[in-house]
Amino acid sequence: MYSQNHLAHAISQASDGRHDSVFLTDFTSGQQVSFGAFWANAERMAAMLIGLGVAPGDRVAVQAPKEVPMLELYVGTVLAGAVFLPLNTGYTPDEVSYFLGDASPRVFVCDPTRLDLLTPIATAAGVAHVLTLGVGSSGTLLTARDAMSPGFEAVARGPLDLAAILYTSGTTGRSKGAMLTHRALASNSEVLRDYWRFTKQDVLIHALPIFHTHGLFVATNVTLMAGAQAIFMGGFDADAVLRAMPKATALMGVPTFYTRLLKDPRLGEAAANMRLFVSGSAPLLAETHDQWRTTTGHAILERYGMTETNMNTSNPYDGDRRAGTVGFPLPGVELKVVDADTGHPLPKGEIGVIEVRGDNVFAGYWQMPEKTAEELRPDGWFITGDLGFVDDAGYVTIVGRGKDLIITGGFNVYPKEVEGVIDDLPGVLESAVIAVPHADFGEGVVAVVVPKDGADIVEADVMAGLSGMLAKFKQPKKVILVEALPRNTMGKVQKNVMRETYKEVLSGS
Repeated sequence: MYSQNHLAHAISQASDGRHDSVFLTDFTSGQQVSFGAFWANAERMAAMLIGLGVAPGDRVAVQAPKEVPMLELYVGTVLAGAVFLPLNTGYTPDEVSYFLGDASPRVFVCDPTRLDLLTPIATAAGVAHVLTLGVGSSGTLLTARDAMSPGFEAVARGPLDLAAILYTSGTTGRSKGAMLTHRALASNSEVLRDYWRFTKQDVLIHALPIFHTHGLFVATNVTLMAGAQAIFMGGFDADAVLRAMPKATALMGVPTFYTRLLKDPRLGEAAANMRLFVSGSAPLLAETHDQWRTTTGHAILERYGMTETNMNTSNPYDGDRRAGTVGFPLPGVELKVVDADTGHPLPKGEIGVIEVRGDNVFAGYWQMPEKTAEELRPDGWFITGDLGFVDDAGYVTIVGRGKDLIITGGFNVYPKEVEGVIDDLPGVLESAVIAVPHADFGEGVVAVVVPKDGADIVEADVMAGLSGMLAKFKQPKKVILVEALPRNTMGKVQKNVMRETYKEVLSGS
């Protein structure tokens, strides 16, 4: 249907000649969307974007609820030769202002309930057109789409042209736009389809958000590439997932999905028809892995990926899925563990910084050549910043993360960004943000705050000061007020000491 170098070619082949076959079933309404209808609407989206003056390489940003038209807009953006830019629905207006100002999209799609709030921000960022997409597939995006005819011929793109930009948190407090190419997305989805044995017979429970690599580029692309079906949910609800399982074969989730499902006595019976449970985006506790196997008879397949690289490793489909590991490098992905100071490869069993190379790796950070040069070597190796080792059997284990990255409920939080906001609050001298174990989210955000001399502040003051400044998932679950932060002889804040000191503070959460 589309030229071979195009991402759309890769994800459309399996549906060629299957116009009437079901692609998506909306779990709430029961409404079914065929492959034919989906692709026709994606082509209408592409024609609509071209009509709005979108040129090859232009960005199309969206912050809207999880609805089928958002997927159509994603594919339509790719067909139009533009660059899809999904934004977390939890981002505040201040955060959206940064993204729009940095990426300079031509089109921005937002929730109609936030139109009055976000339109001035989009206008200030030079956005030419603001459209809306709301719950129940309402909004002006649908009106504009339906005014077009299907049959759009995809704009020619090469394998190294950009298909998407996803923002990932930055250690300086500002997010970085990871530039993802047609080749990176197509090649990774093809590998995952084959490695995880997805076929036309599969039905995936799609309960992940679609502003994130896992839900958009793994779950959606793999389903399309396999010609499989998906049960489409607006978000994760344990009861809904359990009711869908008898009609499904696979679930992709974050550890929070699995810890919550384990609390329901219906799980064992509900999972009888399933063949695959995939977990990622955050570390899965070995205890969760073992409980799941005992309850369902299935071993969760844990994998390791990043916004910048898509998926890097996976536990095997056939063979031992080892709890606490993220498996082997995927076909076409090279992985090595190196010394942080010298960059020299380390022998098996030794902990160092993980680097990866392959077609899956991003093209660099949007408008940040210096940051790109710091993390992406000239020979193609990407310095992940994650710490880990490879054992004698070849399994990769992640033991920690450089740059103090926190992954809570599958979302990335960089402490520096949160600290910057806390430090600006009245009465705050300084702060340190750390991750501590959380039974539901894997890791919880905790802020250790030092008040200024004479300042009378309490935890509620800090929480209130952050509520409108940061997305909910970035906000601390606990604020601890102290007289001073622990430091070493060089004056460096010892976050490792604080992580140990406060490791139990969320144990009852």
